[in-house]
Amino acid sequence: MRSGVTVAVILLLCAALLAALIGWQYALVLACYYVVTWTYSLRLKRVALLDVMMLAGLYTLRIIAGSAATRIELSFWLLAFSVFLFLSLGFVKRYAEIYDARKAGKLLGHGRGYGAEDLSLIMSLGTASGYCAVVVIALYINSVDSIALYHHHKTMWLICPLMLFWISRVWMLTARGHMHDDPVVFALGDRISLLVMGALGLIVLWSV
Repeated sequence: MRSGVTVAVILLLCAALLAALIGWQYALVLACYYVVTWTYSLRLKRVALLDVMMLAGLYTLRIIAGSAATRIELSFWLLAFSVFLFLSLGFVKRYAEIYDARKAGKLLGHGRGYGAEDLSLIMSLGTASGYCAVVVIALYINSVDSIALYHHHKTMWLICPLMLFWISRVWMLTARGHMHDDPVVFALGDRISLLVMGALGLIVLWSV
């Protein structure tokens, strides 16, 4: 136990030093991420709805950290898309956990603030969040920012049906009980998800 604490402190100090070398803005974002993660782990992960909002916020904080480290200006569109998409995936994670716990007869000890009766609501909130992410993309494609950056910005409309298909498929698999408890891990190991991501990348390149 003592050696584990010692190693943890050393690693934390090393991380703080590296963050300071990268820049004070990055160090500040990293400190916020650390505090929010601890708050989530100790308490907020047991508070229904707030837990998935925290997950979406943590993923978005990673984008902000990347911006601070690379000095690339943050995009409102990217942040809005991230919040809605990861909120949807956060609900996927909770749905899969509750589904598996109910199937194993361990739902009473689940400790996440949800019950089996919440599954339909979680699915409604999750699919709505995912589709909101697609709406953000549609608004971005039609924005002045997109027209200025992409010579063939209309080609980017192909992103919307692909994203609608992927989000709908993720939720269909989740409802059937075939979802990994971490949807990001699932996406990285799922052939269709990888094909969709590859197609999205090609569409963006084609649009430049």
